[in-house]
Amino acid sequence: MEKAYKLLALQEGISNRAAKDLIDRGVVYSGGKKVTVARGELSNSANFKVEKIADIKTLFEDDMIVAVDKPAFVTSEEVALQMNLPLLHRLDKETSGVLLLTKDDAFRKKAVEAFKKKEVYKEYIAIVESRLAEEVTINAPILTIKKGNTAYSKISDDGKEAISIVTPLMVEGKRTKVKVVIETGRTHQIRVHLRSIGASIQGDTEYGGRPFKRLMLHASKIALLGYTFTCPEPIDFKRFVL
Repeated sequence: MEKAYKLLALQEGISNRAAKDLIDRGVVYSGGKKVTVARGELSNSANFKVEKIADIKTLFEDDMIVAVDKPAFVTSEEVALQMNLPLLHRLDKETSGVLLLTKDDAFRKKAVEAFKKKEVYKEYIAIVESRLAEEVTINAPILTIKKGNTAYSKISDDGKEAISIVTPLMVEGKRTKVKVVIETGRTHQIRVHLRSIGASIQGDTEYGGRPFKRLMLHASKIALLGYTFTCPEPIDFKRFVL
């Protein structure tokens, strides 16, 4: 028996640190199951499969703003570092889709104000573990508890206003592809709200979903200050009915 990250490092010919990073990102599998604990011990004969992380793609760029297609398993902060630009907002690590950065400080201040005033349109696509037949508006306050680099949110009367509009797009078996428009931007808002109606996102083990290769949440559209950006769904979403 040996620690998973050390075995992965040997198999892939990479450093222990790089191996641990891959496991922490959630892209390493062994025996058909995701390896989630880098320091967990596995048999010396364990064989690993490493999912390829997609590249960051630029969707639009001008003198004010840059819109990119952020792949799953990459943090928003890593995108900002690679682009050498400040973020206008953030997406969770496993959430893919359109992410905005800015080149102009005056524009950044206007954008921040637009977010505060709820003048930004945000649309997501999710695969949920429930059959949804009708549109539902979820108006439930969310309280976020932060500890170190982690955050956990829950519905609470002590929380801040949070509104999500969920529209079913397609049903397949016990799952539904939905569009979610959020009128507020609380931490983990969509994940918490969908769980509250018994429709946790596939892969969202933190909020009631079953294990899957990724959190099936994609930021498909955002509009602010006269700009509108859309981002195509990843292949995992397009294959929903296959």
